Amino acid sequence: MSAPIVKLFTRPNFAWTDIRREEEAHPRHYLAHLLVLALIPAVCLFIGTTYVGWSLAVGENVRLSTASALQLCVLLYVTIVFGVAIMGGFIRWMSRTFDARPTLNQCIGFAAYTVTPFFVAGIAGLYPSRWLAILVLGAASIYSTFLLFVGLPTFMHERKEQGLLYSASVWGVGLLVLVTLLVSMILLWFNVLIPEYLRTTAG
Repeated sequence: MSAPIVKLFTRPNFAWTDIRREEEAHPRHYLAHLLVLALIPAVCLFIGTTYVGWSLAVGENVRLSTASALQLCVLLYVTIVFGVAIMGGFIRWMSRTFDARPTLNQCIGFAAYTVTPFFVAGIAGLYPSRWLAILVLGAASIYSTFLLFVGLPTFMHERKEQGLLYSASVWGVGLLVLVTLLVSMILLWFNVLIPEYLRTTAG
């Protein structure tokens, strides 16, 4: 992990200052962070669904065929990158209501760093489990929300009161975008691509 990413989990206030400085010096500095870290959930999910599998009944193991898992993971990767770009656009659009005047690249960069906990949580995909997914994604949601409310006033150079309102607006839109994109992705995968399951039983 690069220094700003480590700081997001250890000293978030300082991390946002460093990230804003980098984005001002290099407008597309976030691209490497987004495109590389978005691979974590996609690759881990591919490994988990093809080599590990999950159980729906005692003695039964379910896996995805390689082709179906690849389709799912490519869809997930594209959805993540597309979703972050859309959120950046919404953050830029909502900034007109406040004093901030960030560029589109800065807004996409902010969104990319804010969802870093979800990228890291993608490691849980190595072991597909409903309860593990709920636990890990819940923790990622809480910390990502924390990064949003702590980071946006610093990153956008907003006053605290306006920063909180701006953050709350971004959080609401972000939840809507997340649900819409994930539901659309799953429906596309189930109804158009039609996944192929491989079942094995013990004994």
